[in-house]
Amino acid sequence: MKLLILDRDGVINFDSDAYIKSVQEWIPIPGSIEAIAQLSKAGWTVAVATNQSGLARGYYSADTLEAMHTRLRELVAEQGGAMGLIVHCPHGPDEGCACRKPKPGLLETIGAHYQQTLEDVWFVGDSRSDLDAALAAGAQPVLVKTGKGERTLSKGVPAGTLIHDDLACVARALI
Repeated sequence: MKLLILDRDGVINFDSDAYIKSVQEWIPIPGSIEAIAQLSKAGWTVAVATNQSGLARGYYSADTLEAMHTRLRELVAEQGGAMGLIVHCPHGPDEGCACRKPKPGLLETIGAHYQQTLEDVWFVGDSRSDLDAALAAGAQPVLVKTGKGERTLSKGVPAGTLIHDDLACVARALI
């Protein structure tokens, strides 16, 4: 199985320091939906691992989050692709859970779901916590320059991190 794991905010859709709180605020980055569909049609399983502390903070409900992910699935399907497993951490940053990135819990959940080790699996993110989660899970860290990516890059990234402009560039590299 060819597995690719993506962060959500800043990789697939535009991010906001005020949080993405509704389906209306969930706006795909140009080319990201097409990239996921192309990967899917090329035999890749594309999964998502996303921190969603807005749930713990009360900014939106689990139903609203599910509606955002339903919209993502619909848009990818309209392009002829399919989304894989989408997992999220609902906890706040101080709750000490095992799933919140930079901890590897979300990635390990995806690996277990697909009964696959994460060695050589790319985890694409835009923040240092994404890169650190990839390393902690034994996956290949990949930074995109969208979202917080440029800021993350300016602060330095772990050795061996692959760097791409956006998700469309990642898709071109893999297909």
